[in-house]
Amino acid sequence: MLDACLDLMLGSSCAACGRPGRLLCGRCADDLPHGATVCWPTPCPPGLAEPFAAGEYDGLLKVLVNAHKERGQFALARPLGTLLAHAVLELMNRAGGVRDGQPWLLVPVPSRGPVVRARGHDPMLRVTRHAAGVLRRWGRPARVTGLLRSVSVARDQAGLHAEERAVNLAGTMAAGGGAGRVRHRWPDAWIVVADDVLTTGSTAREAQRALELSGLRVAGIATVAATRRRSRAVPRPGDRGVSLPFSDRGD
Repeated sequence: MLDACLDLMLGSSCAACGRPGRLLCGRCADDLPHGATVCWPTPCPPGLAEPFAAGEYDGLLKVLVNAHKERGQFALARPLGTLLAHAVLELMNRAGGVRDGQPWLLVPVPSRGPVVRARGHDPMLRVTRHAAGVLRRWGRPARVTGLLRSVSVARDQAGLHAEERAVNLAGTMAAGGGAGRVRHRWPDAWIVVADDVLTTGSTAREAQRALELSGLRVAGIATVAATRRRSRAVPRPGDRGVSLPFSDRGD
């Protein structure tokens, strides 16, 4: 009845399957992942903090990420935020030496100002805020801080391989003045870089570099989805858990 009313009043339909009603129908919502896993890219940028993803960037997840980011279907920030929360939770559970009540600060990868204005919203900030709310409901002291900003424009990433992407993104992000306040207010905080999709790891590594340059320690990378390789990834020494293989295609 609710779906029928929504369809009658708003003309909405499921972004994934097109069924009339809510933006994500119950059937498609049930198909979403309910956990997360380690997802090292191959090749992996040197020094990348341990990355986690809720699922593969394909099918349902790919549709939802793009519908939210490119078509402004804002209600999808809720399920995407829950997926991101699962990735952060897995990171928390695997981290050693975490004390009860120790704060976790989620730092979304920034979008450039012109892109935000063109889209009418900052998709990653919206998703990360919802993820922090979910984590707090789960009893985890999480909050969002927009420490990162874009300081230069990278050229289009399409068609670039992993090394070219790393060079292209080098020096494009910086941590704002809030880094000093974070160090003073939460000296024992765990910092997590949050992004929607991890492909080669170059964007996450650049965000990590900028935060570490400001004196903050990055505990890990949390993403909604990760691209998958056609061939099986080679595990890195010391990897914990199952690593999600990646795709070489750029998104």
